[in-house]
Amino acid sequence: MKFTTTLSVTMAIAVASATPFRGAGRPFVSKAAAPPGAPVTTKAGEFSPAGPDDFRGPCPMMNTLANHGFLPHNGRNITRETAIRALGQGINFDPALAGLMWDQAIFINPEPNATFFTLDMLNVHNVLEHDASLSRQDAKFGNNHVFDPMIFAQSAMYFTDKVMTPAHIANAKVQRQLTSKATNPEYRFTDSIENFSLGEIAAPFLVFGDIKARTVDRDTVISFITNEKLPDGFKPQATPVTLQQVGDMVVACKNATNLFTKDAGAAPAPGFPANHKRSVTGFGHGMVF
Repeated sequence: MKFTTTLSVTMAIAVASATPFRGAGRPFVSKAAAPPGAPVTTKAGEFSPAGPDDFRGPCPMMNTLANHGFLPHNGRNITRETAIRALGQGINFDPALAGLMWDQAIFINPEPNATFFTLDMLNVHNVLEHDASLSRQDAKFGNNHVFDPMIFAQSAMYFTDKVMTPAHIANAKVQRQLTSKATNPEYRFTDSIENFSLGEIAAPFLVFGDIKARTVDRDTVISFITNEKLPDGFKPQATPVTLQQVGDMVVACKNATNLFTKDAGAAPAPGFPANHKRSVTGFGHGMVF
């Protein structure tokens, strides 16, 4: 799921060389000197979906901030000041966190000493966009940055309760990785991408959820990812979201992806001592585990 996270981790990934795409999937010709485009008329907070000439990327959160006019609605000319203001006004991110996010994202503009980037620059494969997204196709199979309802339906199957915890979204993440690894001959998922991915799945809890309880409403998450729109009546967190909170939520999500269980306190099988170790051969010799 490419929840741009909001998170410092989300924006920090090594540069890969590829051709960016516009929101509608057409080639973006002039990466560096992106023109300012038509004047932005969307009032901050009002929702207006992207038009055919508006740039959008693979991350629902950044697209949402543009759709609501917190970021430039055309998806262009995202400066440091613009990003800090948008993340603060839109979802109450601490200025230090918002500034760090921009600092770690500006490298996607290939121009030396660039002072802005555009949302479509985020579409470059294996920079911010990566395989095993919860809501986008792998680049190998087609459009890697536009919402794919079939892909997301597979992910949402694991949102089994109305109130979600990190376990729900972590299960969806693991499923998507397994599916991608099994079906995509060009599957790539490095340690850096894993950190980035964990930041993404933490985002809904930080923006829409109860941060302390680590819960979030399922319908809110589904609607947000599907429509790239803030919920009706949305109110940001009462206090600014900090880098420390991001880190804590990422750790919670990482722990939730662990497929191992602990058998502390479990009784041994009948006839076996508590300290018995099974062998790989089943005959008490060989490598024990």
